[in-house]
Amino acid sequence: MSRSGADLALLLLGGYRALVDAAMVELAARGYDDFRPVHDFALRAIAAGADSASDLGRRMSVSKQAASKTITVLLDRRYVSRELDPDDARRKRLQVTPLGFDVLRQGEAIFDELRKKWEQQIGVSELATLEALLKTLIGDGAIRMDAPGWAAQDLG
Repeated sequence: MSRSGADLALLLLGGYRALVDAAMVELAARGYDDFRPVHDFALRAIAAGADSASDLGRRMSVSKQAASKTITVLLDRRYVSRELDPDDARRKRLQVTPLGFDVLRQGEAIFDELRKKWEQQIGVSELATLEALLKTLIGDGAIRMDAPGWAAQDLG
C-alpha cells in the first residue's frame, strides 16, 4: 500500500505525541502536573545559555513576547530564577533552578523508560533500526529549536 508524504509526517508526529503525552502523564504522577513540553524546550535553552527573553525567543523560534510569557510561567513555578548579571548590574539573567534541573532529569528518566517500552513492543533491533533510519534522514547533528525553518518564518 502506497503512503503519501503527509501520511509519513502524521506517523512521525504520532510517534512524537505518543512519547510526549505518556511522559507528561508520568511527570504529573511524579508531582510535576504543571509542566508542559514547551517548558522542557525553554529550560534546555536557558541551561544552554539563553539568559533573556530575546535569546530564548530566538532559540525557540518564537517571538520575544511568547518567550516572555513562558519565562513568567517558569518563574512563577520556580523552575527558573532571575539573577543579577555579574558583568552588568542593570541586567538580570535567567538561571535554571535546582527544581528546574530536577524536572529535566525526571523527564530524561521517563523517556528512557518509554524507550524501553517501545523496545519491548517492537524489539530491540527494530527500534535500533528505526533510530538509525531517522538519523540517516535528519542527520547526526543535534536537533535545534533555533534552526531555520518554517516556524521561524513570518507567514504573513
